[in-house]
Amino acid sequence: MEAQLSLKYDREADILYIDKRLPYPEQETEELGDDVIARLNPVTGEIESVEVLFFSTRLLRQDLVVLPITADLRLPVAA
Repeated sequence: MEAQLSLKYDREADILYIDKRLPYPEQETEELGDDVIARLNPVTGEIESVEVLFFSTRLLRQDLVVLPITADLRLPVAA
């Protein structure tokens, strides 16, 4: 079963969290540039969550927010 994405915005810290699963201590962290952080599965290297720092100021800087990742978005298939 594939994970669904969840988006959460922490207004106080000004961080947008995009998660396929909640963070856990074993995850590895990689800076993708432009204040975007990826949390990776330590075994597969798959991106499990992304944190976009300074999200509100990013929206004020430009009309389009571009993340340095690719996504395969699909509707869930009913069982």
